[in-house]
Amino acid sequence: MKILVAVKRVIDYAVKVRVKPNKSGVETSNVKMSMNPFCEIALEEALRIRESGAAKEVVAVTVGPAQCADTLRTALAMGADRAVHVDAGAAPVLPLSVAKILRALVQVEQPGLLILGKQAIDDDCNQTGQMVAGLLKWPQGTFASKVVLDKEKQVATVEREVDGGLETLCLDLPAVITTDLRLNQPRYATLPNIMKAKSKVIKKVTPEELNVEIKSDLEVVQVTEPPKRKAGVIISSVDELIDKLKNEVVSCNILNCK
Repeated sequence: MKILVAVKRVIDYAVKVRVKPNKSGVETSNVKMSMNPFCEIALEEALRIRESGAAKEVVAVTVGPAQCADTLRTALAMGADRAVHVDAGAAPVLPLSVAKILRALVQVEQPGLLILGKQAIDDDCNQTGQMVAGLLKWPQGTFASKVVLDKEKQVATVEREVDGGLETLCLDLPAVITTDLRLNQPRYATLPNIMKAKSKVIKKVTPEELNVEIKSDLEVVQVTEPPKRKAGVIISSVDELIDKLKNEVVSCNILNCK
């Protein structure tokens, strides 16, 4: 079985995001970029499935500009067998367009499992996995905190966290799985593997070659920073607290209690 893993290049989670002076977006020039943390978890799970013998090949794929090849190099250094780069140019690609590209790649690669991170930390859309499952008409298991594959029965058992506890799903393969934080701890790429990954060939395709038209139905009008948090004040009495809650707090949820 082949596993296709979608990965995304985002601003590193440890970097403080800054808004551009013209408020058209966030600053990405001279900013450290890395693989989306949820995508790292998805790749790690695919590698573990291959190492268990339930899969033979792991293929990493990304959509974006030329710089995204660095993210695929990281995936190869972690242990992916092959990498595919869909060069969509510098313009942002929205989840529906990514889902259509992934559907086209699935039709070419014919994987038995498609794994994605549940969301990207730059836009937090949490949409691509669900959309591609709908386009493919494949069963889906989102927010997976545990994945067990039965190679003989061609079934994947997915445990996911819900508000009331844990939910267990049984998916017929092929299927789409999106990964949550508690699924695993991604491995570090070793220096020898990083050096080997630099010489590996990355297959490049364009959306046009996949017969996918990229268009955006959304327009970002303005990006602004959240308001700065006001300094706290020390309240000397309950009466003063009640007065401030009544007269100074603009929006506040107050629990009724005796």
